[in-house]
Amino acid sequence: MTQRHAGDWRPGASLETLQARARVLQGLRAFFEERGVLEVETPLLGASFGTDPSIEPLVSAFTGPGYPDSKRLFLQSSPEFFMKRLLAAGSGPIYQVCKAFRNGEAGKRHNPEFTLLEWYRPGFNANQLMDELAALVREVLGQPDLPVERLSYRSLFMQHLGLDPLEADALTLQAYARDHNLLGAEGLDLDRDGWLDLLMTSFIEPELGRDGLTFVVDYPASQASLARISARDPRVAHRFELYWKGLELANGFEELVDAEEQSERFEQENCRRFSAGQRPMPIDDALLSAMEHGLPPCSGVALGLDRLLMCQLGLDDIEEVVAFSLARL
Repeated sequence: MTQRHAGDWRPGASLETLQARARVLQGLRAFFEERGVLEVETPLLGASFGTDPSIEPLVSAFTGPGYPDSKRLFLQSSPEFFMKRLLAAGSGPIYQVCKAFRNGEAGKRHNPEFTLLEWYRPGFNANQLMDELAALVREVLGQPDLPVERLSYRSLFMQHLGLDPLEADALTLQAYARDHNLLGAEGLDLDRDGWLDLLMTSFIEPELGRDGLTFVVDYPASQASLARISARDPRVAHRFELYWKGLELANGFEELVDAEEQSERFEQENCRRFSAGQRPMPIDDALLSAMEHGLPPCSGVALGLDRLLMCQLGLDDIEEVVAFSLARL
């Protein structure tokens, strides 16, 4: 008989924390109802998955009527593609609260199953959506006067590392990591974006959002395959992330609406996946068809609700805000 430890069955989150989560959910629904944003639901399972090399899927399969040999399905890391299909069908502004899934991610800030709040605003640019996101986060945190700043990705690298992330090649970034004794860097074989991401998370992220909400804007175009490229500088895209107390809370874009360009970007990312020894992902033809039909100019953002709750309650482990984490399944 398997030996079990006392307490294995208990939830990680306290009753008070579960009650706080319920209040947050109630509050954000009121927030969007007041603004005329429609709540929607989309599938957690999909026949395709994003091509982003930094995200790996959890895979399932359906065997049954119509699929005697089974159909491979992917647990979605974001409801984005389905929500864009709704936008193309004329939904208007929409939001949803849903579970999302990522393989290979577990720790104090990550659980393979987590809760996202994602919403899309037709007619909004990135600045307008950042304003709305800041208003929501201030409301949830109960800090209406929390300062907000916007800093470019490039300026942060220049300030903290003395590197230009739009010009430095992979060897230069790798040398910086090793020269500054970044743990584990010696054995890594990353592409340019991989080194940028490692330097960002290791040296810059911990310093962000110390005194308020920090938006990082103008990410490299190579790290924003779903975002519109800046007309001012084609090396960057209209992508932003939100940080508070060194914790990434949200990721958003002014959305790319050109189906042909989106298809090319998916192919490029699959090539990167193949080169890195990762399995290329099936491309979402339904999304591309929806974009060809007409995705309205819009901006969208995904906010990690588990992490936001951690911030509200002053907790530093995601296990303390979810009922049953990976370790308690």
